[in-house]
Amino acid sequence: MRRDSYREAALNGKTYSRRDERRILDVLGRGLLKDFPNPDRVGCPGAEILKKIASHEMPLSESEKWLDHLGSCSPCYSDFSAFRAAYQRYRTRSVLAIAASILIVALLAGWALFFREKEPLVAQTAVLDLRNRSIPRGTETNPTEQPLEIARNVAHLKIYLPLGSSDGDYAIRISGPEEKTVFATNGKASMQQGIMSLAVDMNLSPASPGLYLFQLQKAGSGWSSYPLRVR
Repeated sequence: MRRDSYREAALNGKTYSRRDERRILDVLGRGLLKDFPNPDRVGCPGAEILKKIASHEMPLSESEKWLDHLGSCSPCYSDFSAFRAAYQRYRTRSVLAIAASILIVALLAGWALFFREKEPLVAQTAVLDLRNRSIPRGTETNPTEQPLEIARNVAHLKIYLPLGSSDGDYAIRISGPEEKTVFATNGKASMQQGIMSLAVDMNLSPASPGLYLFQLQKAGSGWSSYPLRVR
């Protein structure tokens, strides 16, 4: 079908598929590129105006006066087509760059959320290693020893008992200023992989960050006390 036939069919209201419409516009565009020579460029608006029209920078009310000229000047239509193709490539690159940035931000946010959710799970289980600690008695602690440390969100505590400790039942408590108990429980110690240890569940949510006293008592014996820092 020739260009005039496509144009006539379009004017007569004949229905075409999207593919047919693209073919019609392609044929009409090829016609505009060669059927209206204007070697002297009479009445041409100039490259800057064509570029603004192609990139939608010029309001339609201003560009309308040049549309008839674009439809009757092959050189201007050729320049316009080149500017429009460049603008479309720029838009495509911009969209891809924005999409890539959104994807990177989403991945970083996802990783941050993953590690934030994972961190409490790691911190919920803590180990207090008393194997190389002295065994003080009562509420007195060894002033030369650094405080033990645990986080407030600890839910499970594993205690490695001092060397020479025996298995059996133990009482555990954590007390603050004025010997106010913030946590107390009992556990049974046993040999685990060559280490005398005991494990207990705990809840330190009532405790504020600060220094406390961690106390351990074997059934039938006195209390052993260790400085404890709650983070």
